Parts: sequence; structure tokens; C-alpha cells
Amino acid sequence: MNQSLHKPLPYRLRAELYIQLAQMEIAGLPFDKAFSLLEVAAPAKSRLVEMKKLTARGIDPAKAGERSGLFTKLEARLIRAALSAGSPAVMYRRLADFYTQRSLQLSLMKSRMMMPALVLLMALFIQPLPALVGGSISATGYVMHILRPLIVLALLFFGARWLWHHLLHQAQNSPLVTLLLRLPLLGPLTVRRNVRDFFESLALMLEAGMSMLDALPAALDTVEVGVINRAFSQIAPRIEKGAALAGAIAGLAYINRETSGERLIEFVTTGEASGTLPEMLMRHTRMETDAINGFYQQLAEWMPRIFYGLIVLWMAYGLLTGGGFMPKVPKDL
Repeated sequence: MNQSLHKPLPYRLRAELYIQLAQMEIAGLPFDKAFSLLEVAAPAKSRLVEMKKLTARGIDPAKAGERSGLFTKLEARLIRAALSAGSPAVMYRRLADFYTQRSLQLSLMKSRMMMPALVLLMALFIQPLPALVGGSISATGYVMHILRPLIVLALLFFGARWLWHHLLHQAQNSPLVTLLLRLPLLGPLTVRRNVRDFFESLALMLEAGMSMLDALPAALDTVEVGVINRAFSQIAPRIEKGAALAGAIAGLAYINRETSGERLIEFVTTGEASGTLPEMLMRHTRMETDAINGFYQQLAEWMPRIFYGLIVLWMAYGLLTGGGFMPKVPKDL
């Protein structure tokens, strides 16, 4: 089964997977024995079974994990490189920490938005009540008043998400893509996160023992925004012509003040001169991650407040204009 048919596992399951693998590797268990003892929840369980079948047929474990959907393409490359270099324990630990952080970030956002969502549902039930009590709408109309906003909100949410991903995956720079990437808060954050993901993946692969020219295409796969992907695809040809990484990324689009480009180039220059490039890249991406997480924490604090305010205003408007508490005088009087 092709891995491309699988969606990546949720961050929480991936974190649990690599925590177990790291612990068993440190305990000295061989790769095949470690996977035979793994305990994972659905949907990872079916993928683990498929991986075991593939490895039993003699397929490389990293490739089997990728084809079964247990590993992403990047994870498979990292694990293969780590296995070739010796023990993958450090790489498992890196991946466990990486996905644990992503899982906590997502859980925080969801938990903060749970209460506003419940308040919205309450508002949807309360807002048309005056009209129902006043007799201006029927019970069927009351239900439709509840369902109609939910349907509209769902269509707006999924439509906006589809349009966002569709436009950002385009490699060509268009006015719409430029506009999206310049949206207040969300645009710069998307750029910064994609640049961080690229250099974080590159650092992980270099640390696993991959060569720069092998690691760059794999790191490029983690960049979701098409125009950033196209810009960063210039790095490998520059290095093939003899440039160092610091020189190859200097002057590239999206390596700028908003993405801490000056600090990145300084760290890369230091890392190349001292032979500690993976460590310096990881140091930079940790600082970027802290900054991005700080933004997400502020977003998680302020989004519910803004949402509450909008709901209160909407409820007040509905109560004042619904005719339940302030019945309208008939026109013929």
C-alpha cells in the first residue's frame, strides 16, 4: 500500500510511537524486536500490522514504515539515515520531542476554543427564543434559525481552509498568494513556520548523518507554501556550484527580518566554520519555535475573548430585533 494514500498520523500518536521506540532502543532491543513489542492506538495499529507484513517480505524497515503510513516520508529518511549511522535512539528522541510539542500546542488551542464553541451553541438556541415565544416563528422556523448559521459557518470554514491550502500550495507567485502571505498575523506566521520547518528538518537529517545534497530535497518536502518551496529549491544548485550553506541562503526570498534571517545566517556561518552546523541550526530553530509558540499562546488567549465578544454582540442584536422582548406595534394601529 502506498504511503501517499495515508494521511499522517495525529501528532499525539506519533509522539507516543517515538517515545516507545526511544525507550526500547536505549534498553538495547533490536529494531525488529522493538516493533514487535510496540503498543499503539488506532489508526496506528493497522498501519503497524501492515508494516510488519512488509518487513516480513524483506522490505527495508524504514521503507516499510513509509509505505504502510506509519512513518511520513521525512521520518522514513531520518530513521534510515540514523540506522545506517548506528543507533537511532537520538533520532527517536528528537522526533518524540518534536511531536510532543506540536501535540501540546494543538491541544492548547482546541481546549481554549471549546468553551467559546459551547457558548456559540447556547447562543444559537437562545437568540431565536424571543421570536418563538412571541409567535412570530414556528417550531420549524426555530430549528431552522439554529441550523442555518451552523451550516453557513461550516461552509465558510471549510471553504476558506480549502482556498487557503489550494492557493498556498501553488508554486507561482500570484497577487492572491502575495495577499494571503501579507495578511496580518496569519500570513507572516505561515511564512515563519514554513521556514522554521525547513531548517529544522535539514538539521535533523544532517544530525542523522545525511549529506547536505541528500538532505536538502527531503527538507524541501516539508515546506507547504509553494512560493517558499520554489525559492528554497535554489539552495541545492548553489551548493553544487561550490557555495557554502550560508552563502547559498543569503539573499533568498523569505530569509529576512520576519524570519530571523540575519541570525540564521550568522548561526550557519558559525556552524560551518566550527563543524557544528546541525547543532547551530537546531539552536536557531528552537529559538524560532519558542517565538512561534509564544504567538500561538497569545492567540489561544485572545481568540476566545474576541469570539465571546462577537457572540455577545450577535445575541444582543438578536434579542433587540427579534420581537420577543420588545414586540412590534402592528402597522394598522
